[in-house]
Amino acid sequence: MAAILVLGIGAQLVARRLKVPSVLFLILIGLVLGESGIGLVTLETFGDGLGVIVGLSVSIIVFDGAFDLKLERLREAPNSLLRIVTVGALMTFLGTALAVRLLVGTEWPTALLIGALLVATGPTVITPILEVVQVREHVASLLEGEGIVNDVTAAITAVVIFEVLVIGEGGVTESLIEFGIRFGLGVTIGILIAVIVYKILQADITPESAPQASRFLTIAAAVGAYGAAEVFATEAGIAAAATAGVVLGNLEVPHREEMEEFGRDATLIVLSFVFIALAALIDIGAIAALGLAGIGIVLAVALVIRPLVVGVATAGIERFTRGEKLFLSAVGPRGIIPASVATLFAIELAESGAPETGQTLLGAVFVVIFATVVLEAGLSRQIGDFFGVTPMRTLIVGGGRVGRALATRLENRGEFVVIIERDEERLERARDEGFTVRSGDGTEASVLQDAGIDEAKMVIAATGDDDRNLLVCQLARSKFGVERVFSRVNNPDNVDAFDTLDVTAIDVSTATAFTIDNEIERPAIAHWMNELGDDHDVQEIEVTAENLVGKTIAELNAEIPDGVIVAVIGRGDDSHVPSAEDSLEYGDHITFVGDVAGVKQAVKRFHPHE
Repeated sequence: MAAILVLGIGAQLVARRLKVPSVLFLILIGLVLGESGIGLVTLETFGDGLGVIVGLSVSIIVFDGAFDLKLERLREAPNSLLRIVTVGALMTFLGTALAVRLLVGTEWPTALLIGALLVATGPTVITPILEVVQVREHVASLLEGEGIVNDVTAAITAVVIFEVLVIGEGGVTESLIEFGIRFGLGVTIGILIAVIVYKILQADITPESAPQASRFLTIAAAVGAYGAAEVFATEAGIAAAATAGVVLGNLEVPHREEMEEFGRDATLIVLSFVFIALAALIDIGAIAALGLAGIGIVLAVALVIRPLVVGVATAGIERFTRGEKLFLSAVGPRGIIPASVATLFAIELAESGAPETGQTLLGAVFVVIFATVVLEAGLSRQIGDFFGVTPMRTLIVGGGRVGRALATRLENRGEFVVIIERDEERLERARDEGFTVRSGDGTEASVLQDAGIDEAKMVIAATGDDDRNLLVCQLARSKFGVERVFSRVNNPDNVDAFDTLDVTAIDVSTATAFTIDNEIERPAIAHWMNELGDDHDVQEIEVTAENLVGKTIAELNAEIPDGVIVAVIGRGDDSHVPSAEDSLEYGDHITFVGDVAGVKQAVKRFHPHE
């Protein structure tokens, strides 16, 4: 057990270093330590305590994931989340059961049990993926919400099916009633425990050690909710832990940062332990016994059912790009819930005289877990890069009128914009308008890091305070090395201070005068520019396609879509309107003017990586 802990923590460190989800290393370590490997860890290692160890560990993991699940973030993809945890979960449940029934030939109760277990993804596999794959907010919200909700419903459904259909004599009606009772009990007890813990936190009964007390209460809420619910019904504890986490996570609790940090650390420890322990109990023989049927189940779950579920969940929602839909279809690994519950069921089946059913259950569940963890979780960063769902960020510090207006224009051009704002009213307004926002002071390095400045290609300081803007620019340039930094300058006398940092400073007074002058002297082009993104666009890119170097504008005009022109060529300090005889050189800056679709095609032709 000491070896499990030490190797598990080591795996977490290696995973962070390599930017690979840790579950990949944990499951491989478990296979090496277990009966299929050197035999150091077996079922006898845990005596009769495996169920308790797994249960308490899962309660901490689920609580931590739920505590981080802010309801406001679910606004990023409310319709798609509702679909994926209802219709999508039902499709996964029945589709997987049908695949198992047809490919393995098991009885329907066993097939339905396997189908229920394999609905769950969960924070154990989703959180590590999102740590290494920086996706847009609505994609992350969908994955996180799906993991939390489906973990709960899958666990309860599986227990009900096992007790009523597999080892009992009930039917569909009894199953639905049992599900409702367990789920309702879990939610009720979870809310009750959350309220009790919240009242204790508010009372501040140990003011001299309040941060430490809040950390203790994090664990108390998780295991307390789980244990209290388990007294009444098996697996109701998972629903209770998840409910307590969601409720507390969305209340104004003191010392939230300490609770989040402690919860994360506790989760890493128990996750490392329980994932290795369960992986060590994997019977490779049971998986091998499935043969081609096992491969067929994996293919059905990963390549047929998952894409159909994602298609239903995101249908008609324009916010999800084609690449994001493909990424969601390709990344749906199964985690600790199916592994733990299947293991406990197999032990109970063996004790009740049905070891073959238990081996089929373990084989089918673990072949899907192993395949999806290794391929989908292990290669998630490469999958994200391939489908283009990890765009570099543009950070805007300041969510006022200027910041939101700029964010709108940038997002209309396909940029991944994150707004940082400390004022709650502005924060809520930006969030209501659909922007990705982060709460905090943009002049603090930790806030910038949390917002993703390490992967940002551009930082824009857009507050109404020049001193704050200057500090943001200093941090972006000197501490984080961001090359493209822009700032709003409210007082023209401060422009020189920004120039010394090599920051592109936009003097509000001059910009306003220039805009008014355009409206007076050239209103048509001014109106056209103000409406960019509706049905027309202007884009400037750098020529990087080698096959275009040396070609003339006349030669290229034949390849440019109708409704688009090359308006300006920039070469060094020179910018001019090109003639038909002008030829392109590598590194030239080309400005396209035209309709949105045409400009987009032209940009791809001149700069295919844009």
